[in-house]
Amino acid sequence: MQNHNKETVYSLVQVKGTWKRRAGQNVKQDTKGRVSASKIYESSSSNGTTWTVVAPITFTYTVTQTKNLLDPSNDTLLFGHIRDAQQLESIRSSTNPIKRFIVMDEVVYNLYGSQVTDYLEARNVLYEILPLPTTEENKCMEMVLKILEEVHRFGIDRRTEPIIAIGGGVCLDIVGLAASLYRRRTPYIRVPTTLLSYIDASVGAKTGVNFANCKNKLGTYIAPVAAFLDRSFIQTIPRRHISNGLAEMLKMALMKHRGLFELLETQGEFLLNSKFQSAMEPEEDLIDPASVSTRVAIETMLEELAPNLWEDELDRLVDFGHLISPELEMKVLPALLHGEAVNIDMAYMVYVACEMGLITESEKFRIICCMLGLELPVWHQDCTFALVQKSLCCRLQHSGGLLRMPLPTGLGKAEIFNDINEDTLFRAHEKWCSELKTGSPQLNLTTSTTCLF
Repeated sequence: MQNHNKETVYSLVQVKGTWKRRAGQNVKQDTKGRVSASKIYESSSSNGTTWTVVAPITFTYTVTQTKNLLDPSNDTLLFGHIRDAQQLESIRSSTNPIKRFIVMDEVVYNLYGSQVTDYLEARNVLYEILPLPTTEENKCMEMVLKILEEVHRFGIDRRTEPIIAIGGGVCLDIVGLAASLYRRRTPYIRVPTTLLSYIDASVGAKTGVNFANCKNKLGTYIAPVAAFLDRSFIQTIPRRHISNGLAEMLKMALMKHRGLFELLETQGEFLLNSKFQSAMEPEEDLIDPASVSTRVAIETMLEELAPNLWEDELDRLVDFGHLISPELEMKVLPALLHGEAVNIDMAYMVYVACEMGLITESEKFRIICCMLGLELPVWHQDCTFALVQKSLCCRLQHSGGLLRMPLPTGLGKAEIFNDINEDTLFRAHEKWCSELKTGSPQLNLTTSTTCLF
């Protein structure tokens, strides 16, 4: 029997709290109801009836660079996520106490816990602070459940009392996942305290924990209602963790912004020494290396994330450095920090790009030299070709059967490639190991950003 399909499109209109279907693709807004952006498509055949729902999801979140976030006179931490002026005025004029549940990395708590407490008490906030050891080794569902148990005991309003996460990227990921699960989505705020989380974890929508010895195997896409960025936190982290964050900044430079690459190339040592603390006046932010580099890194990151927040599109330049590094990072945990593993991945991919003729030898050496100037590792003995093969095999399984490998095609520009043969990858790996392996005489690289080849 031949099937005869007939499809009708319905718009949805709400009148006095009730949604009703109304036939037609373009139903105009009128005084009697509110028209939804969603549509229901109904089709019938001899096999039955099918309803297809198309429901656009929009999400608004704020990324704010601020100073003196923990100064009681600065109300960003409490109200910076509220965009509606009427709602803000209503909250400020209310006699009800403000409630906040805060999760802090325990190292950050030891450094800033008293300041956070003083801030909350000065603002008469009803609060609870939960310090936790949010390390990569502890990034698991057990930690998520511990947070949820404490949130449930404390009690929060699922719409008006966001959970606040203060810490590095692991802390922000764990708290984000917990918030996304509690009552199916509770708002949360990210306050990054490391350079890596400042320019990476804080500005996107990913949450997650490790599972089955795989990095971020469990997670969701739920952006925070806001991320509040204060560079002053960075001054208390070790120098190695500054380098760790510079790897993600360099990623964006190599993929999208030659000017940022040249800034890191020439000012990398200054940024490391100054720990991104500006000595310039506020009006000089446009020339201050710390201000310029963080702003450009965030802007380029948001350019790539905003149109693809839920990763519906699998071709992503921000995956540069993230094809092999997850496998390497988990294999040697905790020997490598996240950014260090990413940089080792990027260094190898730079050799792949050169082997393919996408960049010149001089560009390759210039990039490696910049990496060393940022005090980042460019090679690791556990990044074997077998590990490369395993990682790329996993990539194919989770990327729709395509490699989707981002590679530089110059300084500050890149493209996605799928047709890379194994011989090319092997030759690049051989050359990478030969030139960058510890003690190798083939390449006399120094940690100076002025090294020449």
